[in-house]
Amino acid sequence: MPEVILEAKDLVKHYPIKTGILRRTTGHVKAVDGVSFELHKGETLGIVGESGCGKSTLGRLIMRLEEPTAGEVVFEGLEMQKASTGDMRKLRRDIQIVFQDPYTSLNPRMTVGDIIGEPFEIHSEVVPKGGRRQRVQELLDLVGLNPEHINRYPHQFSGGQRQRIGIARGIALNPKVLVCDEPVSALDVSVQAQVVNLMEKLQDELGLAYIFIAHDLSVVRHISDRVGVMYLGKMAELGTEDEVYEHPTHPYTQALLSAVPVPDPTLRGKREQIVLVGDVPSPANPPKGCRFHTRCWKAQEKCKVEEPQLIDRPDGQGAHRSACHFAELRTIVETVDVTHVEPDDRFAGTDVREPASVAEPQGDDIGEFARSDAEAAADVPAPVSVDEHVAQDRNLPGDATTMVQNDEGAPDRREI
Repeated sequence: MPEVILEAKDLVKHYPIKTGILRRTTGHVKAVDGVSFELHKGETLGIVGESGCGKSTLGRLIMRLEEPTAGEVVFEGLEMQKASTGDMRKLRRDIQIVFQDPYTSLNPRMTVGDIIGEPFEIHSEVVPKGGRRQRVQELLDLVGLNPEHINRYPHQFSGGQRQRIGIARGIALNPKVLVCDEPVSALDVSVQAQVVNLMEKLQDELGLAYIFIAHDLSVVRHISDRVGVMYLGKMAELGTEDEVYEHPTHPYTQALLSAVPVPDPTLRGKREQIVLVGDVPSPANPPKGCRFHTRCWKAQEKCKVEEPQLIDRPDGQGAHRSACHFAELRTIVETVDVTHVEPDDRFAGTDVREPASVAEPQGDDIGEFARSDAEAAADVPAPVSVDEHVAQDRNLPGDATTMVQNDEGAPDRREI
């Protein structure tokens, strides 16, 4: 087992609700409420869940962009909340983030070179001032962009290219941990594949550890070594990719997996789809006991009063962590894991500097599709006169009549 590089212990983040003229605190939004996990060197930990479950807040707590209400984050043995200003400055180099929106996370008034080189202004010891431009060009090349575009502005790039710029900025200081806050959710599917392949490539080359936050369960499974499922500020299930996807034991995880489309027509109608009843409770007033019991088909009296712990529970093949009193394996649909299958060459590339060229047909490749200009012209219908058009459009029977005008302009009824 690789060494643990980062550990979250009972992280809590409550946002006060202030009301009235005096702005008194009348409640709290419990965005994150007691989340614990470990991140090992070189691995990818995927975090999934519904919108509003606290995934992004968790990422910001790990970065210490938000101060936790309680709990702690330990990075390489150092508790971040107790770190001095000097120690925290060093930690910033080792933990970086890629933000969700590639359109608002880049300053539109700065060139790409200034955006990627900005970390070097703060941490001047990483790259000497005279070598920063060259380093920025190397980073652009590393993420598959043209180094000659260093003087361009963000609006001159597509969404996928902007996200690559954000990734280049994130790895500029050679971090050990990269927090990816939904880095592909704003991109179309083909660009998502390119960015995910790029991140895997960078992980292999630089030895990065990822915390990958996303909604898309298929993307998370493809890139992650372990997966954590969050619900209403708490971790519902945590295990390896195979344990969570092939042997889910928490009812919420099973419901999520039942909603994932399966790209196999032969499995249509064979899927066991779980439809949850009711809405997600408010994080300002979460249910007592198990937070999922208001929507769970297994809920019993015990679930309403006693909160289940995230501990190892049997999954049919072994055990992994699940927060359910009545955790048990439920196979949603039999699928094939294609994680280790070689991708199609058409979609495996990560370089977007130049569009793919279309090969000219050679010899017999033209075959029956090769046609001369004369043959092509022969298929073009001959011009049709106005009178013929009128007759064709009307398509009236022989005894039909129509109103026309005679030479004097008066209406006249004639047979056609």
